[in-house]
Amino acid sequence: MQPRKYEGIIKKYREFLPEIDDEFIISINEGNTPLIKSRNVYKIINPDIEIYFKYEGLNPTGSFKDRGMTMAVSKAVADGSKAIICASTGNTSAAAAAYAARAGIKSFVLIPEGKIAMGKLSQALMHGSVVMQIQGNFDDALIIAKEISEEFEVTLVNSVNPYRIEGQKTASFEIADELGKAPDYHILPVGNAGNITAYWNGYKEYKQAGKIQNLPKMLGFQAAGAAPIVLNHIVKEPHTIATAIRIGNPASWQKAVKAKEESGGLIEAVTDEDLLSAYALLARTEGIFCEPASAITLAGLIQLNKRGFFKKGDVCVLTLTGHGLKDPQNAIKVSSEPIVVPCDKKSVLKTMELI
Repeated sequence: MQPRKYEGIIKKYREFLPEIDDEFIISINEGNTPLIKSRNVYKIINPDIEIYFKYEGLNPTGSFKDRGMTMAVSKAVADGSKAIICASTGNTSAAAAAYAARAGIKSFVLIPEGKIAMGKLSQALMHGSVVMQIQGNFDDALIIAKEISEEFEVTLVNSVNPYRIEGQKTASFEIADELGKAPDYHILPVGNAGNITAYWNGYKEYKQAGKIQNLPKMLGFQAAGAAPIVLNHIVKEPHTIATAIRIGNPASWQKAVKAKEESGGLIEAVTDEDLLSAYALLARTEGIFCEPASAITLAGLIQLNKRGFFKKGDVCVLTLTGHGLKDPQNAIKVSSEPIVVPCDKKSVLKTMELI
C-alpha cells in the first residue's frame, strides 16, 4: 500500500478548518515541521523538565507564517481576489509573496523603512512582490494596508484576517499528535500576537474533539522595548533587535490576553541581552539556528526557571517561529570572527591546538 502523500495543512487537518475546494488550495506543503526534543540545553537550564522545540523555521519560506498564508491566500483565490496586501516586519511579506506567486496573483507589501532583516526582504523581492518602504513603523503600515483593503479589491492577509489564525492553529495539532497530549506549557514569542491566539484555539478545538485530554498553560514573551501587552499601553516607538516582534500595537492584543487568562498562563518581557544570549546558546548546544525573535522563548523559559517556576516532569514546548538565515546580520554580530591563518598546514594545526 502506498503511503499517503503529504499535501500541506489544509488537506491534513481540513475537518478543523474552514471549507475550501481542492481547486482553490494554494499550498507549498507547509507544516509537518519537526518537534525536536532537547538533548543538551535542558541539562544546563533544568534537568528535571522536558524541553521540545517546534521548529517552524523549516516551513517553505522559513517561518510559521506559511501556515496562515496557505489559508488566507487559498480563501482569497476562492473568492476571486487578484491581489493581496500586507504590512510586515519581514516574515509575513516573505510568505505572502511566495503564496501569491504560487497562486498567480499580485502581492503588495508595506514595510517599515530600515526595520526589516535582509533575509526576509530578499524573499519578498525575489518572489516578485511590490515592496514599499514607508517612513513609519509597522503599526503605521498596517493602518494603511487595512484602509487600502477596505477601499479597493485587494485582500488583506495580515493576522487580522481570520483565515490566518485558522491556519496557524494547525501547529498545535501537530504537537499534540506527536506527544499524544498537550504539553504542560507552551511558550511563544508575542509580536502581533496572532500565534499565541491561534495555538490556544487549536488546543481547545483538539480537546473538544477528544484528541487530547489536557490543555497547556500559554506563556508569551515580548521584547522589553516592544512590550505593549506587558505594559498595558501602546508603545509608539518600539525598539528591539528582534525585528519580527518589533510591534507596538498588536492586532490580536485582546485575543492574546484572553489566551493567557483562559489557560492560566502569562505574558512577560525579556531584554534584548537575554534574548541574544539564548539565541547563541540554542545554536551552540542544540544545533538549531533560529532568528532572534524565536529565541525569546528560550530566554523566557530561563527567566521563569530562575524563579523556580517549573516542577519536576513538566513538559515545555517552545515555538521557534523563524529560521536563523532570515537574519544573518545578527548571527554574525553574536559570533566570533573567522580566524585568519597563513596558508600552510602547520599554521592550521597550531590554530587547532593540535601541535
